[in-house]
Amino acid sequence: MPFLLAILGVLGAAAFWWYRMKAMNEAAREVADVVGRVQGNIRRKKLRKQAALSPLTAIDNPVVAAATLITAIVSEQGPILPQREAVIREVISGISDGQKKTDEAVVYAKWAAAQIDDTTIVIDKLAPFLRERLDPHEREDLLQMLNRVAKGGEQSLKIPDQRILRLRQKLGFEVN
Repeated sequence: MPFLLAILGVLGAAAFWWYRMKAMNEAAREVADVVGRVQGNIRRKKLRKQAALSPLTAIDNPVVAAATLITAIVSEQGPILPQREAVIREVISGISDGQKKTDEAVVYAKWAAAQIDDTTIVIDKLAPFLRERLDPHEREDLLQMLNRVAKGGEQSLKIPDQRILRLRQKLGFEVN
């Protein structure tokens, strides 16, 4: 009889530990699944952020960069209507090498500005690019072009002071 009780005890203990190991295995799988999902979310967020920046990273021409920067800042106030687009074309034609280059720059600028919903990102990416390629006088002309576009069109736009301040900082001007 004690021998039978010992066997039942050993079988009971084995069943208990088998059940515990199975439960621990399931818990470990669940933790691994959660970790995998978190890592996947982080990777997807990183990819979305890179995709959002891709229209800006493809810019290698100062004229296109200026057009995109101006268009993004102005479009923050609302959609670009035909009269405002005409003013953008007018100011960009003053720095481009012809009508075809102007059209390409404005079309790309409108597309890129529509792809990126945060104007701060546009300023942070394009202003340093322009600072490297433009002399101080040309950078001042860029600010004047932005001002002309904001004042032209259907109605005058008020560009927020923090946008102008950030743009001036990123372009390398001293800001008080």
